[in-house]
Amino acid sequence: MELIYNLLEVILPFDFMKYTFMKNAFLAIILVSPIFALIGTMIVNKKMAFFSDALGHSALTGIAIGMILGMTNINISMILFAVVFALLLNFIKNKTTYGVDTIISVFSSIAIALGLAILSQSGNFNKYSSYLVGDILSITEGEIIYLFIAFVLTGVFWYYLFNKINAVSLNPTLAKSKGINVNLMENLFAVLIAIMVMISIRWVGILLINSLIILPAASSRNISLNMRTYHAFSILFALISGLSGLIISYYTNIPTGPMIVIISGIIYFVTFGIKKLCVSNK
Repeated sequence: MELIYNLLEVILPFDFMKYTFMKNAFLAIILVSPIFALIGTMIVNKKMAFFSDALGHSALTGIAIGMILGMTNINISMILFAVVFALLLNFIKNKTTYGVDTIISVFSSIAIALGLAILSQSGNFNKYSSYLVGDILSITEGEIIYLFIAFVLTGVFWYYLFNKINAVSLNPTLAKSKGINVNLMENLFAVLIAIMVMISIRWVGILLINSLIILPAASSRNISLNMRTYHAFSILFALISGLSGLIISYYTNIPTGPMIVIISGIIYFVTFGIKKLCVSNK
């Protein structure tokens, strides 16, 4: 890591790069932004924004379960609960005639209420309240390695399964006729979202994680003409908002997560304006 730190100081000779916590946060954003950007494009395509939001809320219940079981690493309990939660959501969604948004809202409400109730009753809510807004500046060298592994796994997943998942999102019936296992693809994508959300939740925050996933993809969709530019702009916007949010928060003492979301929101409205302008000129 020392070599990477030295390289960052050479490339970015600014005051904030003197601090290890800023270097770690910088690297974390470079790794997590493409992950969220790629996942976000498919979530936006599949109209699953509420799904990722519900998974974020389920983190509190995962924490509570880990605490009850006496687990030393609650990240494991969060990931396991989120995976089960995601698969259960998919199963019920496919078995009922209710709207998807209704089902997700019910599960999301129950998950966050259950987590809050257990943590408050045990007197441990304050201990884990930092998970609500996150703190990217607290990330360590060891955790960056986990993020790098997640980055590689997401890339491999996207390379081999994107076309199939995209086909399922566009037309499940046609995808099934082509021999694609629709349920398997939906479950694999749900598990990917669950794992990536839970890996990042402590640094990003339960309240903000959905915004960081959705906004770059939504901004990109406003101005993209094809899938390639859709992915490229989503990654670009995620990196711009993430890195600029980190730097601005350093100089203004505003929490990094909210600042990143604010910049992402500005980018969204700018691209939305460009889209409307292009439509009106046709």
